Amino acid sequence: MTAPPLPHDSAVRLARQAREQFVKRAEAALAPMVQAIRSRLSELVETSPGTREMHERRDALMEFERKGAVWSQRASKAWRQALVPPTATARIRLEAVNLTLIGDEVVEMKILSSRLALAIVEKASWDLNDLRVRMQYLEGGEDLVPTDILRPEALAQLLIENWIGAELSREAWTLVPDVIQRHVLEHVPEAYRLANEFLISQEVLRDIDLTARVKRGASSPPGTGRKGDAVGATGQQNPADGGGSGAGGGQGGGNGGRQSGYADSRQGAGQNPDSGGGGRGGRPGGVSDETRLMTSSPPLARARMRATGVLGQLKRLLTERIAGFDSGNPPTRPSPALAEALSQQATHAHSTSMHYGATVQDDVVYDDAAVQEVAFDLRRRTGELKKKASTSNEKATIEIVALMFQSILAEERIPPAVRVWFARLQMPVLRLAIAEPEFFGSLEHPARQLIDRMGSCVMGFNAATIGDNALETEIKRVVQVIEQYPETGRRVFQLVYDEFQKFLSKYLTEKAPTQRLVSVAQQVEQKETLAIQYTIEMRSMLADMPVRDEIREFLFKIWAEVLAISAIKNGPQHADTLALKASASDLVWAASAKPNRNERSRVIQDLPWLLQRLRQGMTLVSIEGKAQESQIKAIGDTLADAFLSKTEAIPQLQIEAMAKRLAHLEDFVADDPATDLPLDAQSIELMLGIDASEIEVVADGGSRPSAGMLAWATELQLGNWFTLDHNGASTQVQYAWRSERKQLHLFAAPGGRSYLIQARRLAAYLQAGLLLPAEEEALTVRATRDALAKLDANPERLLQ
Repeated sequence: MTAPPLPHDSAVRLARQAREQFVKRAEAALAPMVQAIRSRLSELVETSPGTREMHERRDALMEFERKGAVWSQRASKAWRQALVPPTATARIRLEAVNLTLIGDEVVEMKILSSRLALAIVEKASWDLNDLRVRMQYLEGGEDLVPTDILRPEALAQLLIENWIGAELSREAWTLVPDVIQRHVLEHVPEAYRLANEFLISQEVLRDIDLTARVKRGASSPPGTGRKGDAVGATGQQNPADGGGSGAGGGQGGGNGGRQSGYADSRQGAGQNPDSGGGGRGGRPGGVSDETRLMTSSPPLARARMRATGVLGQLKRLLTERIAGFDSGNPPTRPSPALAEALSQQATHAHSTSMHYGATVQDDVVYDDAAVQEVAFDLRRRTGELKKKASTSNEKATIEIVALMFQSILAEERIPPAVRVWFARLQMPVLRLAIAEPEFFGSLEHPARQLIDRMGSCVMGFNAATIGDNALETEIKRVVQVIEQYPETGRRVFQLVYDEFQKFLSKYLTEKAPTQRLVSVAQQVEQKETLAIQYTIEMRSMLADMPVRDEIREFLFKIWAEVLAISAIKNGPQHADTLALKASASDLVWAASAKPNRNERSRVIQDLPWLLQRLRQGMTLVSIEGKAQESQIKAIGDTLADAFLSKTEAIPQLQIEAMAKRLAHLEDFVADDPATDLPLDAQSIELMLGIDASEIEVVADGGSRPSAGMLAWATELQLGNWFTLDHNGASTQVQYAWRSERKQLHLFAAPGGRSYLIQARRLAAYLQAGLLLPAEEEALTVRATRDALAKLDANPERLLQ
């Protein structure tokens, strides 16, 4: 930095005042946030889909009514206490604490807070970066410590820590995260801007040298950082600067290339799930490496940080070189000459694109030569459009969009036919980018999301076999719809994106074998979840009843599964299911003490029917022959003992209450996505009635994944391609389906083999690097990175 250093006392005072102003502005979010949360919870109670949900939401509302104000006060106080960053000695103590193993609850809290922090980074990356540089200047060149209130992750962590500290539940938080995020984003980005304005008014770095943004630690190994990185000695970095943030400090980023963003996840707990918990990974470090992984952001969050960094670099470039550019500007219209040229170009693209391919038996076939023709034509048309542009904003937008599509057309892993269709999106995207500068600054823009999803789904296709494929047909339809409505802007992109998502969920499972497997997998999940929850509920019902252990074990281990199978097969209120439910309460009553003759006579009279229903139920779950007879004998012996028992009998009213509750057992059962399912190839084969040799069931087991990896497993996008390393064989697979409760996940290989993986094992595979994404970053992010590299090498082309 060229600015002269300030006196120490003045620098400390200004840094403190900047933080005070920041916290004061951030605190303005709390009062309206509390009111909005109260309103949302009240609304959720009124719109509850069922009785159980209504009770849960009502409890959450009552809880927040009592404790919401306490949370707001605690959060405000915690933010103010964090105004003074810890001393060097205190930081050492904090870092030592961070190296200790922590509980799942703490990890889950960190995940929740990281999601909020990521939203802040995306919204305020530019102002946040400027403020970091100015604070480094005031405080001796050191980066903000992890607990500094100016860090989004520290601000968000204190918000959720005090939510828990106010004795509000995590479940209540999950009902209102969008409300909390909306109010935070209405105030915190503005707080960063105002803090910068204050420091500028005090003559603190009015102009910032961009080289000041890069800060490398002395201990960073060679090659870990590239242009745009800001990797420190601990491997931490502000994501908006264009690099990664990883436990091992080895993320690639900036304009440089595509260094793996998942390397640190492969260290994980250092165990191969297939080995049942074997030796540690390749890099030494032991417990500290495991702990750093557990406490760092989930891999998808880190990938999002890197992507946000790329967009931050693009915004910085445009802001520096284009006077008046701001991606937050409201939608605009192109200048008249450019608007007319765009209209002519759209007509040209629609009428000529079919002439690029070769005609074979009346069908148009696209090859690499056709892609080259399309790319050449687009470069020519880009030059013509730039001549019609009347502002530097328009010229820069045309150039950047053109460079992005050049990168997409050069992606050889996308079949040529699809690249030709992607090329036809350049003009609609250009029109949108001119009208909505936000396209360059938001990962959530529907145009980006659409191109990214379509690109991720075709990366694994063989170019020779994609012709006449339903996926190509859908991509063609999407492009044509966008071309038909050029004036509708983002709305048409959002519409076709939603339609493509629906198409994808059907397309990936439309083959008959896959459909059957998905159907039975869904039933298995429902059955096993019901069986586990039925067991829990029956344990609750029998907790205070004098019931023999033999009967308890039979009901919990066998009859719960019988009820679940019948509920899935026939329905929970079917006559057969209700009869089986009644058998549970009949068995409990029959096995209780019988002090009078009338009750003993009734047992003798009803026993044949009861045993018949028990046999029918056990047959339903494939307990037959000797195994069934053994269970019947044990039950018979227990009933005989009940005749001689002198213990207290179970009151009839209690039996009737149990029977009534059993009849409506589903009303008391809660979903539990974390439940492990006892699933194997044999049960799949039994339920399908076919040879399951092409189905590989990867059941639960192996090392225990971290909470961050479990969260990653639930956020994978359907259609994406992965490399699966299973039992020594490496296979390219596509993520085809997940069950409603996200307990089961299906990956399909091109050869027809399918892999059905349970949630915890999937997370363990991700953690160990046995399941690696084929793509580390989205197609449009990579295209933006490539465009930035070209502009870095030749910045003059931006406005030529």
